[in-house]
Amino acid sequence: MPDSHAASALPARLKLGTRGSPLALAQAEEVKRRLAVANGALEIEIVPIRTTGDAIQDRALAEAGGKGLFTKELDSALMRGQIDFAVHSAKDLPTFLPQGISIAGFLPREDVRDVWISAKAADPRDLPAGSIVGTASLRRSAMLLRLRPDLAITLLRGNVETRLAKLARGEIDATILALAGLKRLGLTDKATRLLDAADFVPAVGQGAIALTLRSDDAPIAAALQPILDQATGVALACERALLQVLDGSCRTPIGGHAWLEGDALHLRAIILRPDGSQFFETQMQAPQIDAISLGENAARALLAQAPAGFLAG
Repeated sequence: MPDSHAASALPARLKLGTRGSPLALAQAEEVKRRLAVANGALEIEIVPIRTTGDAIQDRALAEAGGKGLFTKELDSALMRGQIDFAVHSAKDLPTFLPQGISIAGFLPREDVRDVWISAKAADPRDLPAGSIVGTASLRRSAMLLRLRPDLAITLLRGNVETRLAKLARGEIDATILALAGLKRLGLTDKATRLLDAADFVPAVGQGAIALTLRSDDAPIAAALQPILDQATGVALACERALLQVLDGSCRTPIGGHAWLEGDALHLRAIILRPDGSQFFETQMQAPQIDAISLGENAARALLAQAPAGFLAG
């Protein structure tokens, strides 16, 4: 819990920065609720901030600059003191954060799995050849093409509701979304099938809500501590260490999922060609105290299997 000195240094009202999408706002409200339970004296104002990633809808993020497009405006607002901390989907965080910005930690992780959504097939294997699947994720498209190279992939940007509306209008035959996002929006009834995390390895950070802050802001760090989840922090440290060695970007299809079973930390990881024609995977475990080295070792094992330049994308 925050000590009296740290608590006295807090502003009367904390400003929580977030993207303005319905899912982002739902995540911000979850943070606010948890803080109210942990410390009812804290007053939280949610500050929606439009990001470049939200503004760009006509092309893949890889063509516009990568995952940092969802975070840079929030980072700037933090460094200027316009907000006190920020909430993100952990999978949207860049591999390396800007100087002066740190991850405070993570809320308890939701279900990490992807879901298949289609009125035309109960399973990706059953979709007719040549059907159109919409996704903005290079990882999802690569893993789908690994399974079904005969399908057509089209770019599907926008928030969850926008994507579901395009599917309902018949603009696409199917899509793949994160179960966690559907749960937070109360839309789990839209899911046709849960996809096994071993077949469709989740994105690094999928299902987790991350909180970032100024690296030198000890009072805010102390105030957030009671709502942070240690097990999720261990898993994400491992997954992000995997990415840092691979130096993954939006041009690189990478899946990474770490989970605890007792004291043992397990990690499943995969790298793929964008067209799914070639992939390399590994599964390892280690004591949770070795989370970072587990992620790094798994990344090196993948690099040792793959041909030179595999991740050059």
